[in-house]
Amino acid sequence: MSGTNSPEAVKKLLENMQSDLRALSLECKKKFPPVKEAAESGIIKVKTIAARNTEILAALKENSSEVVQPFLMGCGTKEPKITQLCLAAIQRLMSHEVVSETAAGNIINMLWQLMENSLEELKLLQTVLVLLTTNTVVHDEALSKAIVLCFRLHFTKDNITNNTAAATVRQVVTVVFERMVAEDERHRDIIEQPVLVQANSNRRSVSTLKPCAKDAYMLFQDLCQLVNADAPYWLVGMTEMTRTFGLELLESVLNDFPQVFLQHQEFSFLLKERVCPLVIKLFSPNIKFRQGSSSSSSPAPVEKPYFPICMRLLRVVSVLIKQFYSLLVTECEIFLSLLVKFLDADKPQWLRAVAVESIHRLCVQPQLLRSFCQSYDMKQHSTKVFRDIVNALGSFIQSLFLVPPTGNPATTNQAGNNNSGGTVSAPANSGMLGIGGGVTLLPAFEYRGTWIPILTITVQGSAKATYLEMLDKVEPPTIPEGYAMSVAFHCLLDLVRGITSMIEGELGEVEIECQTTTEAATSPKQPSEEQELQSASDQMDKEIVNRAVWEEMVNACWCGLLAALSLLLDASTDEAATENILKAELTMAALCGRLGLVTSRDAFITAICKGSLPPHYALTILNTTTAATLSNKSYSIQGQSVMMISPSSESHQQVVAVGQPLAVQPQGTVMLTSKNIQCMRTLLNLAHCHGAVLGTSWQLVLATLQHLVWILGLKPSSGGALKPGRAVEGPSTVLTTAVMTDLPVISNILSRLFESSQYLDDVSLHHLINALCSLSLEAMDMAYGNNKEPSLFAVAKLLETGLVNMHRIEILWRPLTGHLLEVCQHPNSRMREWGAEALTSLIKAGLTFNHDPPLSQNQRLQLLLLNPLKEMSSINHPDIRLKQLECVLQILQSQGDSLGPGWPLVLGVMGAIRNDQGESLIRTAFQCLQLVVTDFLPTMPCTCLQIVVDVAGSFGLHNQELNISLTSIGLLWNISDYFFQRGETIEKELNKEEAAQQKQAEEKGVILHRPFHPAPPFDCLWLCLYAKLGELCVDPRPAVRKSAGQTLFSTIGAHGTLLQHSTWHTVIWKVLFHLLDRVRQSSTTADKEKIESGGGNILIHHSRDTAEKQWAETWVLTLAGVARIFNTRRYLLQPLGDFSRAWDVLLDHIQSAALSKNNEVSLAALKSFQEILQIVSPVRDSDKPETPPAVNVPVPVLLGSISGPGLSRPFVRTDSIGERLGRYSSCEPPIVTDELEDLNLWWAAWNTWYRIGSESTKPPITFDKLTFIPSQPFLTALIQIFPALYQHIKTGFNMDDLEKLGVILHSAVSVPISSDASPFILPSYTEAVLTSLQEAVLTALDVLQKAICVGPENMQIMYPAIFDQLLAFVEFSCKPPQYGQLETKHIANAKYNQAEWVALNYVPFAERSLEVVVDLYQKTACHKAVVNEKVLQNIIKTLRVPLSLKYSCPSESTWKLAVSSLLKVLSIGLPVARQHASSGKFDSMWPELANTFEDFLFTKSVPPDNLSIQEFQRNESIDVEVVQLISTEILPYANFIPKEFVGQIMTMLNKGSIHSQSSSFTEAEIDIRLREEFSKMCFETLLQFSFSNKVTTPQEGYISRMALSVLLKRSQDVLHRYIEDERLSGKCPLPRQQVTEIIFVLKAVSTLIDSLKKTQPENVDGNTWAQVIALYPTLVECITCSSSEVCSALKEALVPFKDFMQPPASKVQNGES
Repeated sequence: MSGTNSPEAVKKLLENMQSDLRALSLECKKKFPPVKEAAESGIIKVKTIAARNTEILAALKENSSEVVQPFLMGCGTKEPKITQLCLAAIQRLMSHEVVSETAAGNIINMLWQLMENSLEELKLLQTVLVLLTTNTVVHDEALSKAIVLCFRLHFTKDNITNNTAAATVRQVVTVVFERMVAEDERHRDIIEQPVLVQANSNRRSVSTLKPCAKDAYMLFQDLCQLVNADAPYWLVGMTEMTRTFGLELLESVLNDFPQVFLQHQEFSFLLKERVCPLVIKLFSPNIKFRQGSSSSSSPAPVEKPYFPICMRLLRVVSVLIKQFYSLLVTECEIFLSLLVKFLDADKPQWLRAVAVESIHRLCVQPQLLRSFCQSYDMKQHSTKVFRDIVNALGSFIQSLFLVPPTGNPATTNQAGNNNSGGTVSAPANSGMLGIGGGVTLLPAFEYRGTWIPILTITVQGSAKATYLEMLDKVEPPTIPEGYAMSVAFHCLLDLVRGITSMIEGELGEVEIECQTTTEAATSPKQPSEEQELQSASDQMDKEIVNRAVWEEMVNACWCGLLAALSLLLDASTDEAATENILKAELTMAALCGRLGLVTSRDAFITAICKGSLPPHYALTILNTTTAATLSNKSYSIQGQSVMMISPSSESHQQVVAVGQPLAVQPQGTVMLTSKNIQCMRTLLNLAHCHGAVLGTSWQLVLATLQHLVWILGLKPSSGGALKPGRAVEGPSTVLTTAVMTDLPVISNILSRLFESSQYLDDVSLHHLINALCSLSLEAMDMAYGNNKEPSLFAVAKLLETGLVNMHRIEILWRPLTGHLLEVCQHPNSRMREWGAEALTSLIKAGLTFNHDPPLSQNQRLQLLLLNPLKEMSSINHPDIRLKQLECVLQILQSQGDSLGPGWPLVLGVMGAIRNDQGESLIRTAFQCLQLVVTDFLPTMPCTCLQIVVDVAGSFGLHNQELNISLTSIGLLWNISDYFFQRGETIEKELNKEEAAQQKQAEEKGVILHRPFHPAPPFDCLWLCLYAKLGELCVDPRPAVRKSAGQTLFSTIGAHGTLLQHSTWHTVIWKVLFHLLDRVRQSSTTADKEKIESGGGNILIHHSRDTAEKQWAETWVLTLAGVARIFNTRRYLLQPLGDFSRAWDVLLDHIQSAALSKNNEVSLAALKSFQEILQIVSPVRDSDKPETPPAVNVPVPVLLGSISGPGLSRPFVRTDSIGERLGRYSSCEPPIVTDELEDLNLWWAAWNTWYRIGSESTKPPITFDKLTFIPSQPFLTALIQIFPALYQHIKTGFNMDDLEKLGVILHSAVSVPISSDASPFILPSYTEAVLTSLQEAVLTALDVLQKAICVGPENMQIMYPAIFDQLLAFVEFSCKPPQYGQLETKHIANAKYNQAEWVALNYVPFAERSLEVVVDLYQKTACHKAVVNEKVLQNIIKTLRVPLSLKYSCPSESTWKLAVSSLLKVLSIGLPVARQHASSGKFDSMWPELANTFEDFLFTKSVPPDNLSIQEFQRNESIDVEVVQLISTEILPYANFIPKEFVGQIMTMLNKGSIHSQSSSFTEAEIDIRLREEFSKMCFETLLQFSFSNKVTTPQEGYISRMALSVLLKRSQDVLHRYIEDERLSGKCPLPRQQVTEIIFVLKAVSTLIDSLKKTQPENVDGNTWAQVIALYPTLVECITCSSSEVCSALKEALVPFKDFMQPPASKVQNGES
């Protein structure tokens, strides 16, 4: 009001008043003088007031009666212009609040008169309104008069006036009540309202009320009277009234001023006593709606309710229920029941519509609904009002679908025009409005042909009614189709929203309070604690009460809600509507879950689940649950049992996906609509947000999701997330693009759903896991017996759940992995594959997860996590095992360093792979093992090393994949290396562990049991390794055996020094000899069948194409290995005590191998023999010889070239002997065995050698294709062993041994070669080279001979034996040895490819032997034994053979060598023989020698035709040498030589000088081919010998003279015959022989003369000369011959005669001579 109080405003007011009064006096000047005067006096009055008072406004008010008077008089003139002026002036005064109560009364009276005269009606209303609103001076009678005035104006004929009056009445009524409220406000501070306390509810008196309150009370009471058509008490002067207007006023008061009625008992009383009965009475349609005047509209027929009244009554009821429910509990029960009844189908449409609107108004007030529930439903004998409302809504909705809406025909026809929305009623069954023409599809419900559009009627949560607001309609309006349905639909939604948000809000508060109280209870005690406990118990009581209300509310409404919502969900064709319905079902389900109402929760969830699946989808879990839930809860609405209404068959939804149902039998396809997908998303949402309250309904939810996922074709991918993907079988899934874009979202939500399981409490989590497990079990049952694609949903989700709950994995690990292990054993491959995938992913995740405390400190958890991995080993499916192993591999790669106590488990998994489990499995397992061996040996506990060895060994034995076996042997080598490098640490740790176990065993009183027990633990580890390798050495596959053998011997060789000394005993007997026995056994029994080819298309070399040959290789390797160990570790083995026994066993093995009928084995056995014989026996430093004896032995070169296959592996780290001795010096001095024992060992070796030699070279009795004949390399090696062996046994070597040796040597050399081997062993035929065997034999003899040479006297008796041996070999040159009955071919005739035996070319050997003999003889000719044993005679005897054969010898070189040898031997031997002539030891030699000369010089063999002239001459010169030898070495000593021998020699020379003519020369060569030189030599020797003055006996001289004369005589005859024949023959040439003969004779003559000249003249007989000269004439006669050859020979013969041409000497001289 400050505006009207300011000085400017006051000044303006005064000016306005004065100008108003002036204007009034001017108007009334003529007609109304009294008024004019009053106006003028008024001006004066105003001026004086203004002048006199400071508080001008207060003074004006005081004098307001007088100030107003002129204006009232003006109104009294009834002149419109004046009246308007006056009313305006009065209003101005009022607005400045300068009107007193009296003045106001006067004004009202004046207005009443104007009203009665019907003047200025609008101005009147305006004035009244200003008067009543600007101040509170009007009370009681005046007030009632003013109100009546307005009422009366409301009923005038003028419409404008009526409406204005109505508005004014409303405003005035409001003002009256506002004044009361203001009055209460003013007094509130003064007194604490004692009214309510003392009041008696029946009191009618109003005396206690304050003035404004009293006015309000009177007004309200009269309004009730008027509506009830009774006379008013206070509003005196009312002439007429309408019920509609009255009800509106009542409603507005009740609505606007509820506090008045609640705070003042008088008013409450009015409500109960007047309003409620009035409403109930009016609701009855039997009341006649009479109004006082005719102007009111005629009442409706008796039975029919009247829309305006009915609608207003409902509004009143709404207000009553909303505002005064607490006062009017009983009355409200009646109202609510009425409302429910109005929804009945037999009520008019408009009534049902407004009733629904009214109910909607209640539904948006959850607290109110809560009160209903508390007041009615929870009381024993009360109507279940809340339940009835919900059920009524449900049956109302249902009735709209079942009964098509019928109105009177008129209204139905107008339907199209009345509605602003313009929705045309669609044909009953056309669900799609937009089939043609692109019309958009209206949101609607459609059910069994009934199509109801959904209208947008209200914002959610506010009940904005349409028909309850139609206050101007008298006729019932036409309700557009779908309106009632839409409102009812919103009622349901708001109801659900309200209830749930209210209850959840309260629940939330309770939970917060609970938390605070529990915190308080746990905090340390404080003085106020008792109070807190008190408040906590109050809290509890309150919560119990609240919970009861909440549960009752839900129990009361859920059935009806579910029925209605399910029906709507099924009928909905609009996405938004569907969304709302689903949201309602979801919130209800969640609420039920929070309150623990399982049945209702499951029912709502089932509804959503059913909505998600295609219609009639066979999912047992849903059908059974629903039936159980609702069978006992079905309730009737108007006599029809409301079950869940099954989805309608004809689809009115867009199909977005077609897929296969998840069922045992294939069942065609099912379709998913967009609504199904929507429901599915809701379901996901439910599970995601409310998982904690789902409990057992997880089964429902997950089962449904599983089916949906299946139909949509989502398949699990890594980590268990589902991704779109389809199996090939069956009609494939068809997805529209719409749903395709949705799928990733759905799959994402699905994953998030299980991720959120980490926020569930343990109990809820167990519910979830149990649900998934049972779902999975069902899927497993379904997948049995067929190989269809199984549903992997549950397995995938178990995996996801496990992964996100790693932080508390212990609580779910056992059920989770236990179930997955079952899945892994499922026959369906896809199913078990995923079981394994899930299990292994969980294990890997579990191990990598950052646990608290970490796994390294929580071994129990680590073993728990690894255990399922071990369990998987019992599953036989290879695919599962592969997954298991891949998992192991990944665990190793990521966690290998930190496995610790988990190692045995992990290794056990690798070791559990059996041989029959397929290549890929074994390969993967093996990869794991490789990783372990390469990277993790140092990180694992040493106790696990033995397991590693076992596992690696077991892989070696797997026969699936050769490479793996071989590589595993490599791993064993690496392991051994590791043991070696880390020996000390491993030993320490093992000893510690051993001690601990020993202690435990003692405590329990059991014996500690482990393999190789007495040995220390570290040695046991080695022994396990050796034993494993030993097993592999007898594997069926040759390559494995080979590799294992090499590795075994390498490891023993390289690392054996780490073992305790005593352990070696075990190594020798338990490992090595055991292995040798097994190998020997296998080799001797191996199959001789030819193996066509190795695995795949590998060709096998012929040397390995039978099992026997392959085993041979193994035998070789093993024997060599053992021998090497005996050799290199002798210093360790000899002190062991039973070394000689071991030595014997080893020799036995060598012998059996050497005698095996296999070249490779036998040869290798000898190599091993060689190896152990080259052992240096340990000697003390003091008596070490400068060079160990064994070193002298020349080791034949051959060793390298024929080394057995497989011995090429480099042996790592062989320590020098010195080092080894040093290593043991700390603990025990090296024990030097006595020489005797050593000798025994060597003699054992000699015996073995002898047995091998004699057995192997003994010729077999019969021969066939398969007869085994030892090979040359074998024999060579055998013989090569002797020199080494001999060094050790020479002291005891006697003649018997030598004989044995000789036999072996002889037999060995006699062995033939098979034709296919000959090219490699024999040189080409033409070369004269020794084979290695022959070399070896000679070497052996050489060693012996050298030993004898330096040996003691008694050894020299062996010389002759050696000569015998050698001479036997010499004989081979002409007569190769026989090998049993075997026929051998000459090498030139053998065919390489046939199995024939070829005799060697023994010539070079024999010749070399001969050279040796000569050498040896040169050295030993004088030895007693050599003389005594007639060695020389034997030599000559032997040489006689080749010499007599001469040209017939197999090789020309032989006889030449024989001759030269003979000459050498004789040159040494003859003097010895002469020396011993007297003893007679050589008597038998001479004839032998003579025969030898004879046989050689006059050989019976013919020289070959192709002999060249030079050759012939060379050969002749050899003959000449022999004759020279006779002339120098024999004839001069004739007196020491037997006479017979000399005679034989003479005869021979004689023969040589004449008979040396050959009869086969051509003419051209004849002069050369005659052995001229030889003849000459013979002559000369003959002559020299004959005419030597040393002739001892005349007899000898006679022989030579005789010979000469015979010679000359014969020459004479030949010449004569020739001359004669030449003359006779004329021109014809003489025969060839004759010419030859004559030429020879001529040559002989010239030779003779030469010889005679050279001889001492005194030696030549005169007679001889005469005979020679007598030849001369004959020679001269020959000159005439025609042959040129003869001529030239003649010339040569004649020339020497010149020496006889001397002048004749004196007779005397001649006579004397």
